[in-house]
Amino acid sequence: MGVATDERVGRLRESIGRVILGKEAVIDLVLVALLSRGHVLLRDVPGVGKTMLARALARSIGGEFTRIQCTPDLLPSDVLGTSIIDPRTYETRFVAGPIFANVVLVDELNRTTPRTQSSFLEPMDEWQVTTDGQARNLPRPFFLIATLNPAEHHGTYPLPEGQLDRFALATSMGYPPADAERAMLEGHLGAHPIDRVTPVLAPADVLALQDAAAAVFVSPAVRDYVLALAAATREHPAVALGCSPRGALALLRAAQARALLAGRGFVLPDDVKALAVPVVAHRLLVRPQPGAPAVADALVREILDRVPVPVLEGRRAHA
Repeated sequence: MGVATDERVGRLRESIGRVILGKEAVIDLVLVALLSRGHVLLRDVPGVGKTMLARALARSIGGEFTRIQCTPDLLPSDVLGTSIIDPRTYETRFVAGPIFANVVLVDELNRTTPRTQSSFLEPMDEWQVTTDGQARNLPRPFFLIATLNPAEHHGTYPLPEGQLDRFALATSMGYPPADAERAMLEGHLGAHPIDRVTPVLAPADVLALQDAAAAVFVSPAVRDYVLALAAATREHPAVALGCSPRGALALLRAAQARALLAGRGFVLPDDVKALAVPVVAHRLLVRPQPGAPAVADALVREILDRVPVPVLEGRRAHA
């Protein structure tokens, strides 16, 4: 992998890190999703920086940012756009909705109805929107970050398994460490740090990095390891719905992106292990267990402990 790729990744990390303090691991997960052409689900309480993370990313790549605040009365046309008749020409023209941006923050996705939730599926899968029988391409890159508030369930609509499966990975930011929160308070005494973020990459650079991630070598042994992990989730007695083929592919692509971020041109089993929980756990439908509820994260870790890890020789790792 070339030095130029390392420099671009480093600049992007540093730019976002000036706004989101003490969350290097979360930033890397978001970049893994971005470079693997996936999307992110953030399950978090309000006020921990989810919007700032999305805005900092959009500014850092010179992309357009939009925010969609989900409410029960939000309609699919409010997301996708609608056709109107121009009163001057009496011609129909399409007015694009907020989904037409490079980085889209969908805030509290579970507060809108299943009908509106479903309007995000085509954009997430196919990078396009179909209205009035016409397909319209979204800007590239297109990256969606959706949030859920895990502490509040009143007036919410649970996301169906098919919707959850569209997210490459799910994670949470959590509260910052004490020193990072102190630095955040000091940094906000003057101008907001987001106002000082300037583009360090262009959208074309992101597309090039995505292509580079897709070209990272994956040995047959690592591919078999991904398949074995997915199969183990389907066979686990505590799991009613295991990892889908889409989930296995997302894990493979995410491992490629993680290798790229680490400056490698090949995937290691450790890349797969490090990403298994954020990529796989949210896709599992877990059966309640007698005495204690089963937790998807714990089940994935149990499977990681049980499935043999391939040992790669030097040439097999990256040849």
